[in-house]
Amino acid sequence: MIDNLKKILNEDQDPKAIEKITSKLSNLLMSNEEVGYIAVQKKPAVTILPDSIVVTNKRIILCKPKNLGLSMEFVDYDWDDIAGSFVKEGILGADFTFNTKSDLTHTVDYLPKNQARKLYTYAKEQLDLLKNPVSAPTASSVVEEIAPVYDEVVEEVEEVATEEVTNFAEIIPVEQSGYRDEKQFPDEKLNAESGLASLTQDQLFEKLQNYKKLLDNGLILQGEYDKLKTEILSYL
Repeated sequence: MIDNLKKILNEDQDPKAIEKITSKLSNLLMSNEEVGYIAVQKKPAVTILPDSIVVTNKRIILCKPKNLGLSMEFVDYDWDDIAGSFVKEGILGADFTFNTKSDLTHTVDYLPKNQARKLYTYAKEQLDLLKNPVSAPTASSVVEEIAPVYDEVVEEVEEVATEEVTNFAEIIPVEQSGYRDEKQFPDEKLNAESGLASLTQDQLFEKLQNYKKLLDNGLILQGEYDKLKTEILSYL
């Protein structure tokens, strides 16, 4: 925050006004909230109690001195509530205006043009982040990295002609798929595991396809399929 304030003080803000604002901001900022910019009014005549506007990575804060500068009023709006912002430049300075989604309009006038432009740029960046948030890596991107390992197998699957399903029960009988419920046949679990070790990769992949069809046809549960898939993949 100190580094940011050094930049701000090089752009013609009133040092006394900045000092008053920063002394209050330390108690107002939330966790992980950082001040992006502070702009201070500079009226043509002597500006004794200038209004200020602070933009952070979470909100816009309007700062208005009260009681002859003995106190200060803070009004803030989250970026989620901001509909848009714009700058209007004139001869004696610039006006920075923002609208809320509840149709409220707030303007801070007599800002130095350079400060108003920086306010607008920062506000636009924050609003763009809300519209296009940076997303974390998805599961699909992870799958894409693993997919090349099975490129050859996938090509074989694509060559298989598709057929219209007319009778789900006739696609793959359970007894031909090799699937046996270990709750009904607990003694066959060890035999099944030893049998998988003797199969080739093509046979293992074919067995995995059979289990997938059983899942798609509702003949086995997702949990059962995941367990069978894990066992087969451990041999691939």
